[in-house]
Amino acid sequence: MIPGQNLPPNWCWTTLGEIASIQGGIQKQPKRAPKDNAFPFLRVANVMRGKLDLSEVHRIELFGDELNRLRLQPGDLLIVEGNGSPSEIGRLGIWDGSIQDCVHQNHIIRARLRADILPAYVAAYWNSAEGARGLLDLASSTSGLYTLSVSKVSGFAIPLAPPEEQNRIVAEIEKHQSRVDAALSALQHARTLVTRFRKAALSITVTPPRSFAGAGHYPRVTLEDVLREPLRNGHSAKASPNGHGIRTLTLSAVTYRDFGEHNTKITAAQAEHVKGLWLEPGDILIERSNTPELVGSSALFEGEPAYAIFPDLLIRIRTNDKVAPTFLELVLRAESSRTYFRQRAQGSAGTMPKIDQGIIERFEFHLPPVSDQIEVSQRVRGMLGRADRLEAEVLRAGKRAARLRQSILKRAFEGRLVPQDPNDEPAETLLLRAVGERPTEPWKTRGG
Repeated sequence: MIPGQNLPPNWCWTTLGEIASIQGGIQKQPKRAPKDNAFPFLRVANVMRGKLDLSEVHRIELFGDELNRLRLQPGDLLIVEGNGSPSEIGRLGIWDGSIQDCVHQNHIIRARLRADILPAYVAAYWNSAEGARGLLDLASSTSGLYTLSVSKVSGFAIPLAPPEEQNRIVAEIEKHQSRVDAALSALQHARTLVTRFRKAALSITVTPPRSFAGAGHYPRVTLEDVLREPLRNGHSAKASPNGHGIRTLTLSAVTYRDFGEHNTKITAAQAEHVKGLWLEPGDILIERSNTPELVGSSALFEGEPAYAIFPDLLIRIRTNDKVAPTFLELVLRAESSRTYFRQRAQGSAGTMPKIDQGIIERFEFHLPPVSDQIEVSQRVRGMLGRADRLEAEVLRAGKRAARLRQSILKRAFEGRLVPQDPNDEPAETLLLRAVGERPTEPWKTRGG
């Protein structure tokens, strides 16, 4: 359906099916394994939003005149037909012809535009917020899934500008977007620097500053040497109480260092049963099992004494007075410490790697006097706080850049990005010419 909103002078509404020939691709089958007549073959993984990733292009066997019928041409729009995420539905890239004799998968829809209609213009509207909303309307189904088809893509509504104005719009969009891209690149570099700064700050806890009198002479101890009581695994999932009232923790409490309440009600008998799993300020929780990147992650519980229990994927560390918990938790978060746990984690194929209590107990670190531990902790926490504030500002700037990108597209398709020229050929004339120039093609098209 064509939207009813007003358009600038000399513009008109059309659909992709009116201005392009549209078709699906080749289904991957055993008989198409590369053999005697193999050609490059684009998959869904090759089509990103607004660009193509050609770092790994597979090959597929073609038969008869399939290459002549299916060969991609520069300017073809490549559209991913389905995705489980609404934000990823309909990713679109423009084929640049960089690989000769290339075809595409059946899960990619190809749209080949008529003469005088710029692929970059159509792609810009497709990727605009208004285009995304129209695309979701087309893709949605009663089952809650989001999929596209040749017929749905054919019905995608597009505000068509005169040919000359399309050129002006594309040039202006590219000029502004290149500035946004440069800003985003700078923000990404800033975020990388913040990450390095955070790692450098944490490294101070394992390599004490020379300003401390004993730096370089602090004894090395194992974590077992500083325990007030044995390490404690959490409760098993089967023993988890039901209802509402007591704080229960998940792996996310450690991963994100967020001890928000997830309440569970328990009886007096159950409370006595899990009493040894309650948390007190200064307890450190460490992940004994998670993904390779997260196994060994830790977090310090600093709230009020909490009637809280935790799962058996976490291990509680409770230290004696030889070590400040704030210091030990920072030591455990240092990159060299994380590497220690990752290298020793074990797991069979298809399972998450695990570390046992023995690995944790044998972990070694330098042990300064408690007064030095507290001073180092205060310094490092101050640095981490600055890093968090910098990263938050970088993220806010990134969101502003994303909004600016959409603002540019919105102005473009409202006719406010470039001047209007009454002497431009009307879009309706272009549309009539494009419809009249539809080629006769030997394959089935919808709207083409």
